[in-house]
Amino acid sequence: MTSSLAFDNECYIREQTSEILERVARFNHKLYLEFGGKLLYDYHAARVLPGYDPNVKIRLLQHLKDQADILLCIFAGDIERKKIRADFGITYDADAMKLIDDLKIRGINVLGVVITRFDNQPAALHFKNKLERRGVKVYTHRFTKGYPTDVDTIVSDEGYGANEYIATDKPLVIVTGPGPGSGKLATCLSQLYHDYRRGRQAGYAKFETFPIWNLPLNHPVNIAYEAATADIRDFNLIDYFHLEAYGKTAVNYNRDVEVFPVVRRILEKITGGASFYKSPTDMGVNRAGFAIVDDAAVQEAAKQEVLRRCFRSQCEYAVGFADKETVQRVDLFVRNLNLTPACRVVVAPARQAAETAANQEGKGNNGIYCGAAIQLRDGTIVTGTNSPLMHAASSLILHAAKHLAGVPAKIKLLPTSITRSISHFKQEILGERAVSLDLQEALIALSISATSNPAAELALEKLKELKGCEVHTTHIPSPGDEAGLRRLGVNVTSDPNFATKNLFIG
Repeated sequence: MTSSLAFDNECYIREQTSEILERVARFNHKLYLEFGGKLLYDYHAARVLPGYDPNVKIRLLQHLKDQADILLCIFAGDIERKKIRADFGITYDADAMKLIDDLKIRGINVLGVVITRFDNQPAALHFKNKLERRGVKVYTHRFTKGYPTDVDTIVSDEGYGANEYIATDKPLVIVTGPGPGSGKLATCLSQLYHDYRRGRQAGYAKFETFPIWNLPLNHPVNIAYEAATADIRDFNLIDYFHLEAYGKTAVNYNRDVEVFPVVRRILEKITGGASFYKSPTDMGVNRAGFAIVDDAAVQEAAKQEVLRRCFRSQCEYAVGFADKETVQRVDLFVRNLNLTPACRVVVAPARQAAETAANQEGKGNNGIYCGAAIQLRDGTIVTGTNSPLMHAASSLILHAAKHLAGVPAKIKLLPTSITRSISHFKQEILGERAVSLDLQEALIALSISATSNPAAELALEKLKELKGCEVHTTHIPSPGDEAGLRRLGVNVTSDPNFATKNLFIG
C-alpha cells in the first residue's frame, strides 16, 4: 500500500491561506476567487496525493470564513441532462444541494446559487423553485452576449450588465461549483463589471489544484489530471505566456491558456487599465506542489489513478456513457507511463478467482462467473466469487470482514434463516427473478445477523477498515454493488464485462 505521509495538509493550509490573503490585500480588499475542483470530498486529490485530506479546502475556508462570502454556480445544461458526479453517483444539482448542507454543518453559509447559461430549461426551473422554496437565494445568468470574441459587447449592459448583480459584504468572495464548465469564471467577471460600474475596485484570481503548475509537464500527478478530464478533452501544456513573461516554466491546462487573451482583454476593459496578470499561471493561487513531502509515493499513487481511470473509461464506454476517443486517450496515458493491468495488484487475483469459479459446478449467474479482489491495508489480498446466494462483491466484502475479524472460514456470518427469508421476499413478494444478494442487501443482512451472531458483530465493526482499500471486479458492478462499494469508501475498478446477459439491470 502507498505511504500515507506524502502530503502535508498543515503546510498546504498555511501556504494557501497566506497566498489568498496576500491577493485580497493586493486588490483593494475585494477579491473574487474562482474555486476549481471539488470543494468537499476531493477524492481524486486524495488518491494522487497520499495523505491529502479530501476536505482540506473546507478547513481552509473555516480559517477564512469571517472574511469570505460563498457563491455556488451550476450550469443549467448540466441540470437538464442530469450530469452525474461519479464518486457519489448523484446528479450535479443534488450535489449542489448536498454541498450547501455540508457547508452549513461546518458553520459556513452559502450566500446564493447562480444558475448559469439559464434559458428557462424545465429541469433548471424546477431546481430554482426547489431551492427558493427552501429559503436559498437563487440568481440566473443567461449566456453572455458576444462571448468570447466581442469584448465590447461582453463588457457592456448587453453582456455582463444583463446579469443580476449579487451584493456581497466580505472582502473575499469564493465562487465555486460542482464541476468544470459551471460558469464560475463568467460569474466572477460579471461581478467585477458591476463593481467597477459602482465605483468599487475589485480583483479576480483562480484556485485550481490541478494541474500542479510547479511539477513537470509529464509528472504522473499532472497526467492523472489529464486522464480524469479525458472526456472533456482537457490537456496540459507549458504556459507559454508565463515562459515569455518571466523565462520560467509553468504547467497549465489548455482551456485556461486558450482563454487567457480574452480574459486579459476583458479585465482591461472592465478596469480601464493594464491587467495585473501576464499569464494564466499568474491568475492562480495554487500551492499544492509546495506541500508534497514524498514525491516517489505521489508518483506511484498517481500512476495507480491513471490505471483506475483506464478501467473506468472502458466500463463507461461499454455502458454507453463514454466515446471511443476518451478510452483511447486514457489508454495512451497508460502506455506512456509503461503501465499494464498487472501493475494494479488486485486485477490478477480477481480474474483468477473468476477462473476458479468457472471450474466449479453449480456456480455463477446464468453461466457467468465473476471474481473480485481487495487489497487490505496490510497488503493482504482477499478474493470473492459469485454464487446462487450472492454477488461477487458481496462475497468479497464478507470474506474481507471475516479475515479482519479473525473469524474462521467455516463459521457463517449470514445464517440460512436470514438468506432464505430475503430470497423468499425478493422472489415471492417482489417478483424478482434474481435472488442472489447484491452488496447493499448483504450488508443489511450482516447488520441483522449481528444482533444475534457475535461473529457477524465482529465482522460488521471491521467494515470501517476497508475505507481506501483497492478493489477490482471482473464484471461491471450492479447498482446495489456499486452503491455498497461507494459507501464503504473503497477504490474500485472493473473489467468492462457484464455480470448478466439481461439488458435491463434493476
